Formats: sequence, C-alpha cells, structure tokens
Amino acid sequence: MSLSHVASSIPSSPTLTLNEEARILREKGEPVIHLGIGEPKNKTPITAILSSAAKLSSGDVKYVPTDGTPSLKKAIVRYTEENYDRGVAPQNIIVSDGAKQSLFNILFTLCNPQDEVIILAPYWVSYPEMVKMIGSVPVIITPEDGSFIAQFEEIERAIGPYTKAIIVNSPNNPSGVVYPETLISKIVDLCERKGIYMICDDIYHKLVFDGNVAAPACKYTKMDVETSKIIIVNGVAKLYGMTGFRVGWVVAPRKLVEIMTNVQSQTTTCVSPVMQAAAEGALTGRQSMVESLRLSIQNNRDVLMQELQSFTDVHCIKPGGTFYALPDFTAYCRNSVAKNSVDLSNFLLKKALVVTVPGKEFGMEGYLRLSYSGTVKELTEGIERMKWALDPNAPSEIYLGDRKMVRDW
Repeated sequence: MSLSHVASSIPSSPTLTLNEEARILREKGEPVIHLGIGEPKNKTPITAILSSAAKLSSGDVKYVPTDGTPSLKKAIVRYTEENYDRGVAPQNIIVSDGAKQSLFNILFTLCNPQDEVIILAPYWVSYPEMVKMIGSVPVIITPEDGSFIAQFEEIERAIGPYTKAIIVNSPNNPSGVVYPETLISKIVDLCERKGIYMICDDIYHKLVFDGNVAAPACKYTKMDVETSKIIIVNGVAKLYGMTGFRVGWVVAPRKLVEIMTNVQSQTTTCVSPVMQAAAEGALTGRQSMVESLRLSIQNNRDVLMQELQSFTDVHCIKPGGTFYALPDFTAYCRNSVAKNSVDLSNFLLKKALVVTVPGKEFGMEGYLRLSYSGTVKELTEGIERMKWALDPNAPSEIYLGDRKMVRDW
C-alpha cells in the first residue's frame, strides 16, 4: 500500500490513545483511575443545553455560514471586548470545530513549506505535529535553566529568516505555569518588530489560581486587530467543560479570516448549528459556573501538590492555572522499572491502573503530566497507587476492589 509520507509520519495523539486504553480497561471492569485526561467533571451549563435543544427541536438544522452563525459571532465579539478589552468586528472571527481545528487552520493559512514556527517547551502535544503536517518546521525552545518558562533571550536567538510565527500557550498545557507579563510584552514587541505572527492559545485563560491573571497579549500592543500580528484562539471546551461540543474560534485580521474561511469551506464546511447554539448559550448565560469550576480545580491543585510531597524523589513546579501539573519523575526513569517517561507511564497503567501521560510527548523527558480535573478521591487514590507501584519497600500485593495487583520488580 502506497501512503503519504507526511501522513504516515504523524503519530496518533498520545492523550487520545491513552483515553481509549482507559476506556477499554473500564469496559472490562478494571478500576482505572484516569489522571491523564484534560476534561472537567462538571455538567454542561444548562443555558448551553437549552440553547442547543431549542435549535434541535426546531427541526431547522441546515448549513450555516462557514465562518460561524451571526448570533454566535456576536457573542464572541462581546466576550472578546469584555475579557480582552479589544474591539473587534464579526469579520475578525471564524468559528471552527474546536480550538484544535482553529490552530490547524491558522498554520495552514500562514505557513509555506520550510517556514519555521517557534514552539515553547513544554508544549501541547499537537503543536509540532500540526506544523509538520503542513510541511513547515517546528523550532522547539526548551528552557536552559530547567524551568518551564523560556527566557526572552532564548526566544530571540531562535528567530531566523524563515520564522513565520510563535505559538504562546499561557496558562500552559502541560505544566500549568502562567507566563510573566514581562515575557508576554517582550514577545509582542519582538513579533511586531520582526513581522512574526504571535498565535495565542488562550483556551485556559480564565482557569488561573491564587489571584493571578493570565495577561492577554493584546494588552501590550498599540495596534488594532487589523494591523497587529496577534492571533487569539479560544473556545468553550475547557472553561465550560464542553469538550465534546467541539466549538472553538479565532480572532484575527479580516484578510486572515477570509483565507481561513476558504480553507474551512473545503474541509468541514461549517460547524454544526446545534453545537454553535450550545456555545452561544454558554457564552451568553450566567458565568458563575466558570468561577465555580475554577475554584474546584484550584482546590484539586492544592490536593495534588500535597499528595506529591509524599514522594521523596519527585519535584513539581506549582501550577498557576489549567488543570495539569508536570512533576519530575526522572528518578524513576533510571532503574529496572523504566528507562524513560513512556516506560514509566506504561508501568503505572499496568501495575497500578493509573493513567498518566509521558512527558516525552510534551518535550520534557523524565516528567509525567498529571491532570487534576477529576475528583479529589481520584487524585488521592491515584497518587497512593502510584506510590505503591514505585516503592520497593511497600507490600508486593494489594487489592483494588476485587482485583489483586502484584508488583514484581
């Protein structure tokens, strides 16, 4: 069989693969604890349910404009004005099937083969693969000081004649760090001086803790939306716990939105009007659930940090936002258990029935991404199982429900 070299070189999403493995194990009755998935446990906001149900019950579910329904775009305009202090028009917005498609559309529209896109490690798993899929080159910047935040000088050194864009994700998946305002402002200035696009993945921008704020990049530009190099990506998946609705959007200059609309018209045509109605309901309904979710997630963060302290050889930078932490498990990647984070993640799934995501997928070998978007019970029990599996002095056998677990190393 002859297949595309580009398509054949793209691996499956590790997070989605782990989700599927966990689902299969659960269907077999295994007591799996999933600390890998970035999906809040909350119910979909009632305003989203009612809006989508009204659209569905009307029976009028047909094609809609490729760039989004006028009413949803109006809601996004208001959301942008309220949360970014940024005046935009409907023509500056395109609605896509999730923020993931939004990012791919941006890269496909901006980049030519051989163009370079700067990606800051740790990074979301799909960034480098998306860049490769369009024939461009990902340029990874890993902080030299061992932190999760690159120094501005490291970013500036990576700029070359083929640099087209830089992707900035703050609050950051997978580490949970929030980039300092000084760094954001310097990147904005750099991009405008060099004519480079700054793609801001803001999907977690309200999920911040301890009174912190994830400063929007557009705060540091004097240019309007048409002349600025800042592109904003957002959606309803994380803030509202609506991951299955697959609605995201882009705020960008009109010309860029026009081309992205052409691209989308040749791929997915449009986002389902039922799903767009749900997103509109979430954006225009009461926003108290966002704060409730944020507080719940912050409490989970605190529980996880407390539980991780019981490991003697694990270190973790305290997340300032999102629902992820990226603790350093390097000490457990140099023995008979595992040689790397992939081995370690597989070991924990097999021996403790706990799903984690190997740091290798995020550009941070030796680390594991742990999601604390679930329940406190899942967090405490999950960490307890991990400690048992990794502690040679713990009893070699335990019971998880009716299942006998044996650690044989």
